[in-house]
Amino acid sequence: MAHQMTVNNAMAHTSTYNYPKPNPKIAIIGGGLSGLLTATLLERAFAEQEPQTCTPKITIFEKSRSVGRLATRYRTDEHTNKQWQWAFGAQFFTAKTDAFSAFITPWLKAGVIQPWCAHVVELTPNSEYQSPDIRKKEQWDSQHARYISTPKMTSWGRALAAELQHTTLKFKTHVAPLIQTKVAIDTQTELFDDTGASLGHFDWVICTVPAAQAINLLAKSGFDKLAQIRQPQMQACYTLMLGWDSAEQLPNVLRDDSLPIWDVAYLNESVLDRIFIEHHKPAHGELLPSITIHARNDWSEVNVDEDIETVQTQLLAAAQQVLQWKNRTAPSQIDIHRWRYAATLTTEQPLGIAVDNSRQWIVSGDWCGQGNIESCYQMAVETIQILMNAYKN
Repeated sequence: MAHQMTVNNAMAHTSTYNYPKPNPKIAIIGGGLSGLLTATLLERAFAEQEPQTCTPKITIFEKSRSVGRLATRYRTDEHTNKQWQWAFGAQFFTAKTDAFSAFITPWLKAGVIQPWCAHVVELTPNSEYQSPDIRKKEQWDSQHARYISTPKMTSWGRALAAELQHTTLKFKTHVAPLIQTKVAIDTQTELFDDTGASLGHFDWVICTVPAAQAINLLAKSGFDKLAQIRQPQMQACYTLMLGWDSAEQLPNVLRDDSLPIWDVAYLNESVLDRIFIEHHKPAHGELLPSITIHARNDWSEVNVDEDIETVQTQLLAAAQQVLQWKNRTAPSQIDIHRWRYAATLTTEQPLGIAVDNSRQWIVSGDWCGQGNIESCYQMAVETIQILMNAYKN
């Protein structure tokens, strides 16, 4: 069968685990930050082995055209050649652990990552005749920094990919669901794409895609941690992107000197959750006025299957209530994006990676932790520990 996948049974795992191959072939499904960080740490870990007996051959399969998943959308004004730009996925990330702080330091020094010391407010809409209630909440500082990637949120992912030396990236590749088949000892896992073409044989397969996609890939595979990866609950998010042709055309809420200065607003009493002013970010001063708005996750989840134009109309009405634009101050650029799997409903005890030792498959991703970018790193660290234990002398 074209779509059947050959997998290691328990006997095959015993043979492979005790006598690891000198140049392991490792597949990573998903080229987001979890996949890139896993490949980066794998290359480093094998390079640091003494004596260095293994050189991994890593392949990342990514269904889209690019890596990183710190999504950026932009448009260019044909008259001025200036851009509107929206970080319509993760707006920023934190580094709360010493290990992750040390890891990102080289990119901080290079300017690819920069701290964002934003002025943050709480904003409660009022009637169209009364300005919203804006109250100072905090200012992010370098001690408890929020970081962004510059000049675009995709820049760090591309920088990570560019530094990989033993990793091949294959874009626009959809890996087909894995199907359980009993095979001979020492046979690796063979992956196929959605046309039935073989993608190769691999000693380890690491799946870093969102939870729902991981479940679809492994539902009929015999993966022995399937019940575990079904536990996390994901919620959707709609992102509204607005742009203006000049600062003079911005509504008063965004430029009135009598109101508190703000870069980020947490919304009360609205279907909207947060507003981010893109052109206030570090190294973004040349942008045309660009605003990114995330809807509440619970509202987005309830409306996840609604017609996208209907949702856009509802969110625009909510945004207009908050920002109070009139005809002459209405945005000239409007766009929307639907994230079906945007937020992980966190628990006191994170899931952690799921490992099927008999098949040498690992399921990882930020949703296995706290659902943030630092979790991508932490889950990558857990994955590397499993593999290095298998390949240590």
